[in-house]
Amino acid sequence: ASASARTPSGYGAEARDPAAPQAPQASHLRPRAQRVVLLFQHGGPSHLDLFDPKPELEKYAGQPFPGGGVEAFFNKEDSGKCLPSPFRFGRHGESGMAFSELLPNLATCADDLCQVRSLHTEFSDHEGAIRLFQTGKGRVGRPSLGSWINYALGTENQRLPGHVALADPTGYQLDGIKNWTSGWLPAIYQGTPLRAEGTPLFNLDVPSGMTAATRRAQLDLLTAFNADHRDRFPHLSELDARIANLDLAASIKDAVLEGMDVSGETAATQTLYGMDNDATKRYGARCLIARRLLERGVRYVAVFNDLIMGDPWDTHFKHNERTRTIATNIDRPTAGLVADLKQRGLLEDTLVVWCGEFGRLPVAQGADGRDHNRHAFTALLAGGGIRPGLTYGATDDFGYKIAENPLTINDLHATLLRLLGVDHEQLTFRHAGRDESLTDTVVTQAQVVDALIDA
Repeated sequence: ASASARTPSGYGAEARDPAAPQAPQASHLRPRAQRVVLLFQHGGPSHLDLFDPKPELEKYAGQPFPGGGVEAFFNKEDSGKCLPSPFRFGRHGESGMAFSELLPNLATCADDLCQVRSLHTEFSDHEGAIRLFQTGKGRVGRPSLGSWINYALGTENQRLPGHVALADPTGYQLDGIKNWTSGWLPAIYQGTPLRAEGTPLFNLDVPSGMTAATRRAQLDLLTAFNADHRDRFPHLSELDARIANLDLAASIKDAVLEGMDVSGETAATQTLYGMDNDATKRYGARCLIARRLLERGVRYVAVFNDLIMGDPWDTHFKHNERTRTIATNIDRPTAGLVADLKQRGLLEDTLVVWCGEFGRLPVAQGADGRDHNRHAFTALLAGGGIRPGLTYGATDDFGYKIAENPLTINDLHATLLRLLGVDHEQLTFRHAGRDESLTDTVVTQAQVVDALIDA
């Protein structure tokens, strides 16, 4: 049922108040979710070692892959021998969802999670696959998922950004701003990168020696120049976005600092997120900050990992060791976030998405690695109308390709938008003479996956 009388063109910039571009917007459909947290797993987590047990691999351990070689990204001429997982799997919760021993805390959340085992992607390289996940296409320059959501729905708290990226505290992030870019959407919808360590905000400190009065005079002069320019060129909507961005920057500092300050959280809460342990405290802090920002009205928060620079899950060598390390890093904080959202009554209308850009191959790369696998990988979803306890889709006996209910990244995007009350086919923006969208249904034929939505 429609939640408003709003027409499809209501998603367009022409329907918005230029002075408040991030004001909350009505949705097309009845929303199940109000906000999103993306826990993005750069590098490609191995579904074979975390979620998708394959006993058949044991029978062929050390033997050539049955049916010929696999599509490898590296070492294409030598696809390697079958490599079973060394980690034990168990069934958990009333749903009997499978998790490996590497994720004991996430396993306790089994009945709150949906495990999607049938994702596949078009790209075998990190950059292309990451861009496809983050923007709906594998090329540079398109708006990110968070920017589309912020554009479609606005944000509840005008003193905070509607789209936040909690990136690597060291300052490095593979593909950097491309993970949260607004592309050709107005700049106000771009993700605001915040640091969980050190100074949270970039470039907002007043230069040393400048008084508050001088700074105020500078800003007032800039406002006057902008207003004059806007009066002379009223058709330049980009200027409205830029002015709104500057106004936001001048007002958000205190609100952001308060939202990111976890010192007032109880010891029990901090322990829940693993902040009492060196292996989990950095990622745990970002997950806890994400919860604080979401409950304060931020529409979309993306959390990125950092333990191994660039691609934490990219296990071309020392696969077992590195997978164990990164799994330990994210397990307790991720489970803590799901549990904390649930106990606070936020999970029912908060979409939690845990996913990387692709999976890993069932054969060995070199002595002890796994190469990229674009043909199959697993995502975890929770809250916001997602069907809990569901294991959706299946891979073949070796975890190489999809055997049941294949799901594209664009299908996933369409489904997430539907849960937010947004019709993915009607969420468009006029760019270069074309009505662009996140899912570009004419090309991708993206569809909402109703089976993932709780009745």
